[in-house]
Amino acid sequence: MRIARWRDGADVAEGFVEADQVIPFADGESVASVLAGGLDAAHELHARTLREVSRRRPLSQVRLLAPVAPPSVRDFVTFEEHVEGVSAGVEGKSNVPAEWYDAPTFYFTNPHTILGPGEPVRPPATERLDFELELAAVIGGVPGSDGTNLGPETAAGHIFGYTIMNDWSARDLQAREMKVRLGPCKGKDFGTSLGPWIVTADELVPFLDDDGFLAVRAEVRVNGELIGEDLMSNMGWPFPELVAYASRNSRVVPGDVLGSGTAGNGGCLGELWGRNGELSPPPLAEGDVVAMRIEGIGELTAAVGAAVDGGPIAVARPRPRRRQRA
Repeated sequence: MRIARWRDGADVAEGFVEADQVIPFADGESVASVLAGGLDAAHELHARTLREVSRRRPLSQVRLLAPVAPPSVRDFVTFEEHVEGVSAGVEGKSNVPAEWYDAPTFYFTNPHTILGPGEPVRPPATERLDFELELAAVIGGVPGSDGTNLGPETAAGHIFGYTIMNDWSARDLQAREMKVRLGPCKGKDFGTSLGPWIVTADELVPFLDDDGFLAVRAEVRVNGELIGEDLMSNMGWPFPELVAYASRNSRVVPGDVLGSGTAGNGGCLGELWGRNGELSPPPLAEGDVVAMRIEGIGELTAAVGAAVDGGPIAVARPRPRRRQRA
């Protein structure tokens, strides 16, 4: 099943994508309620929805939106090859810290700046705009589970489906703020693209390898030129282990999005800059079109829009460090 949200004229609808058509959910359901109900209930709803022939619309006549409005977005860093390349650009030498191997590290990014298919990104003023090619899991509900402290086998049942994720990055801003040993923050939170739809997890079972990794091919092109390609099975951890780790002493809820982290072998420009020792290929510029395709999912495309200058930033003021009021 493919689940989507779309704009049809002035109306926003949510439902299933069938071949070249979209069909609003039966019974007034929404993506949020379908995710909360879980995969089995979604299959039952799918059967009821397909009977409503009169409500079908050509996919070509609607504009797809981000397929989910996530309560939270966790973005992992699970590709060793990506870490090798980016570290070469940041530190001057390729280095994967020992701590990377210990656990699947992630950061939280902004759920309020989610972009849909074809929606242009409006970056901050930056000289090093970058994309990041990722596969993302979308969490669904499981009866009797609150999504807390899941084991990997139980966590697998919480994966409702998958979508493509582009974690836009302003590398110069990111480099500055991460020197403070915190972040990334403003180098990332201006936009994350998701889409074109959610493909339910059962559709991708044929791509699972013997170790439980999704061996789907992913590629990214800029203005039609192939920049990077990888198999998602090169992740250091399979998705159920990412979900389990996210829930550790915490909680995952329906609608949460968990990004794989950037694919290797050119999954972002930053990796290639580190390997090449120069800004080649060049940073993204206004008008560039980034197209990501992942086998079994589809294609997510977006153009780079005009940058938004937020104005000057006040620097820290020297403080006397007094311990008592004068």
